[in-house]
Amino acid sequence: MKGIKLIAGSASRMLAEEVARKLHIKLVDADIGKFPNGETRVQINESVRKYDIFLILSTFPPVNDNLMELIMVIDALKRASCGFITAIIPYFGYSKQDKKKTGREPISARLVARMLEMVGVGRLVTFDLHAAQIEGFFDIPVENLTAINMIAEYFKRKGLKNTVVVAPDAGGVKRARDLANAMNANRIAIIDKYREDYKKATAMNVVGRVDGMDAVIIDDFIDTGGSIVEAAKAVKNHNAARVWIACTHPLFTPPAVERLKALSEVEEIIVTDTIPLPKEKMFEKIRVIGTAPSIAKVIKRLAGGKSLHSFRPNGNH
Repeated sequence: MKGIKLIAGSASRMLAEEVARKLHIKLVDADIGKFPNGETRVQINESVRKYDIFLILSTFPPVNDNLMELIMVIDALKRASCGFITAIIPYFGYSKQDKKKTGREPISARLVARMLEMVGVGRLVTFDLHAAQIEGFFDIPVENLTAINMIAEYFKRKGLKNTVVVAPDAGGVKRARDLANAMNANRIAIIDKYREDYKKATAMNVVGRVDGMDAVIIDDFIDTGGSIVEAAKAVKNHNAARVWIACTHPLFTPPAVERLKALSEVEEIIVTDTIPLPKEKMFEKIRVIGTAPSIAKVIKRLAGGKSLHSFRPNGNH
C-alpha cells in the first residue's frame, strides 16, 4: 500500500478505522471539528504531498454539515499538494433529488456532483445510489458498488428455500431482481404504491404471489420508514409465511425506529454500516452487515491499478 494514504471524515470514523485495520495502515492524522461559531475546522497534521488519497465520509444527516466537511477536507488536501483523490462516500446525500418532479426545483444530486468535481475529487466510490442516472452527473469515474451480494450471502446462510423478493415500489424492481438472482430465488413481487406527497406513501396492492412464502423486502434506504412499513404489512396481509426487510442505508429518520419496532410482522431488519447506527436506533431485530472488507478490497484494487468490473462486495456482519 505504498504511495497511498487513508483519511476519515468525522461521521465515518469508525468505518474508516476498520478499513485501515484491514489494510494494515494508519489513518492520516487530521484535526476535524468546529469553531465556536459552528463553522467546520480542518487541519491536516502530516505531509500528504504526492500521495494518492482515499477519503471516507458518508453524507448522511446532518447532510449539510457532512457535505461541507467533505469538501473542506478535500480542499485542505489539495492545498497540501496531495496526488489523486478518491472520495469514498458510502451513502451519497441528496441522491433523492435526482430529477425535477415539478417546476422550480433544483436537481441537487447534480449540484453535489459539480461541487465534488470542482473541489478536486478524481474518483467517487459509493454504495447503491438511489438512481443509477446519478453516475451520469459526473465527468469523473464513479464506482457505484452494491450491497446486494452481501445481503444475499446473509440470507443464503439462513437457508431460506421458498423465497420471494419484494420491491417496495416499481422503481425497485431491478434491485429486487438482482437480489433474487443472487439468492437463487425464482420469484419477485412488487408493491403497488401510491404517494400522496413526498412525506407519505400508502401501499395499495401486491403484484405477484407471496402467500405461503418467505418474503424479503429490499430497498436502497429506509428514511422515515413509512413506505417499508406499509410494504411489510401488505405482504403479510397477502399471507406471506415470514417477512424480512433489507436495505443498504439505514437513515432511520424519526419516527422510523418507532415504526419499525412496532412492526410485529417482520422477523429481522438487515442493514449495512454505510450509515452508523447509534445505540438509540439499535433494537433486537436489527442485523448490521459490515462494508469495511469490501471497501478495503476496492482500495487495494484501485491502488494496484486493477479493474473493479468483476468485483463482488461480500462484507461481514
